Amino acid sequence: MQLYGLIGYPLGHSFSKQYFTHKFQTEHIKNAQFELYPLTSITALPNLLLQTPQLKGLAVTIPYKEAVMPYLTHINDTALQIGAVNCITINDGELTGYNTDVTGFEQSLQPLLQPYHKKALVLGTGGAAKAVQFVLNKLGIDYVIVSRSKQQHKNSITYNDIDKTILQQYLLIINCTPLGMHPNVSSLPAIPYQYLTPQHLLYDLVYQPAVTAFLQQGLHQHTLVKNGYDMLAIQAEANWQIWNNI
Repeated sequence: MQLYGLIGYPLGHSFSKQYFTHKFQTEHIKNAQFELYPLTSITALPNLLLQTPQLKGLAVTIPYKEAVMPYLTHINDTALQIGAVNCITINDGELTGYNTDVTGFEQSLQPLLQPYHKKALVLGTGGAAKAVQFVLNKLGIDYVIVSRSKQQHKNSITYNDIDKTILQQYLLIINCTPLGMHPNVSSLPAIPYQYLTPQHLLYDLVYQPAVTAFLQQGLHQHTLVKNGYDMLAIQAEANWQIWNNI
């Protein structure tokens, strides 16, 4: 049995479990199984590996995309540059980390971009936000990081700093926080949504619910909106290719 899984905490309604179970069934992939491994601490990872030696690959989600890195034997160059890992291969006790969030985000974002999407607000500072920043740098899109408190990053502001003038300049807004994720579906980033325009593009890395409170506010202002489902599907396929050396 080829065993794969997802580590994070809490896992709740897992995209990965549903996605890979369906993939194995529809593509008639035999002897493959995907399981959830909610770890209350990343320090539980070595014990998980000891208890499940048949594990061939792991996906990594909140809050361990950065914390998992010291446990890895090797880290892919891209993941090293980003400073976050969301995919791990396990081979003869050696763990190699990759970042496929960049693939998922870039491929799902690019078709939506217009020439006026030259500046972005990145809401959040976690591992997923680092992958988003990497892609924006690659695409030549200037960005500012938004967090609840002032960060040491030179391109950092707080939510209180966002006003009409800021939103007139930054027409791409990416939510990299868990705000709005099931079951806390009413939560959303604290930005002045009344200043959004049809030229704005709101991208939410959250996929469940399909239309988050953040995206609902955008729709009220007739903005273009995108949830995180396609990003997750693309990175899941990228994970599968890495796990199976395709």
